[in-house]
Amino acid sequence: MVFVCRVAQSAAIAAATLALIACAIAADAPSCRDLERRFDPIKTDATPPQLNLTLSAVADAGCVPLARRLLEAGASLEARDRLGAMPLARAARAGHTALAELFLASGAAIDARNLAGATALYAASENERHATVALLLAKGADPNLPGRSGVAPLAAAAFKGNDRIVEQLLTRGADVDAVDATGKAAITYAAARGFAQIVRRVLEAGVDARRVYGNDLTALMWAAGHDDGVGARAAIEVIELLLDAGAAIDARDNRGRSSLMIAAERGDAAVVEVLLTRGAARSLADNSGKRAFDLAANDEVRAKLRVK
Repeated sequence: MVFVCRVAQSAAIAAATLALIACAIAADAPSCRDLERRFDPIKTDATPPQLNLTLSAVADAGCVPLARRLLEAGASLEARDRLGAMPLARAARAGHTALAELFLASGAAIDARNLAGATALYAASENERHATVALLLAKGADPNLPGRSGVAPLAAAAFKGNDRIVEQLLTRGADVDAVDATGKAAITYAAARGFAQIVRRVLEAGVDARRVYGNDLTALMWAAGHDDGVGARAAIEVIELLLDAGAAIDARDNRGRSSLMIAAERGDAAVVEVLLTRGAARSLADNSGKRAFDLAANDEVRAKLRVK
């Protein structure tokens, strides 16, 4: 059995954002009842650490009524777990929007960061909690505070392929060109994972398709060497988008390798064929003197690369 919690209406939330926030929030009733059973015997004499530990558990489970009781009893919204996360971030990570609303109304610091630097917004974005992302942005969360390794919420959403959250973040001022500690940005994550809609969206937001990222890699190179599990159709759609947007087809990374070489080494004959059709130079050699043909992972790719 589940119970329904109504998200409090707030003048601070714009009507357009309210439409994104689900008014009915499903909570894990068995977990909440269990937490209540454990709290009731100690509620009179509960110590601050006990109250705070219970509040953290409540944040994970989404128990709004019990959260109110704990806050009234003195539980702190500034208490941190072993990773430095406060209750708001835990609620955001789990997608408990009504509880996040309660915590914010009770004074929770919206941009508090855990030990890795992640905020509640980052946690919600990384875990694809659309309604919670909308709430936090409407309440003024900073969309550009990064989490671990300097990864911004926008890049985390792009990695997951969540175009809806990417759009929400961009609308609220997320830096479309932000680069993390590994030298990657939202477009490189989306390109490598075959998420054409996100690549299109960030290009339209102003990303330069010719831009060079860590190790002199371009988004086109990331698409050509796409992640495992990305189908040829998805990879090619991204490649076509990038080339149409002006990506340099023969740009080379710090190893001297072009997108064609990267695709050849990966053994992706379909991508190799598209790159050749679009004019990629098969005669280029990398820093060790190897051409795409020399790097080809299989006979199908070698056949595409033979000079006819």
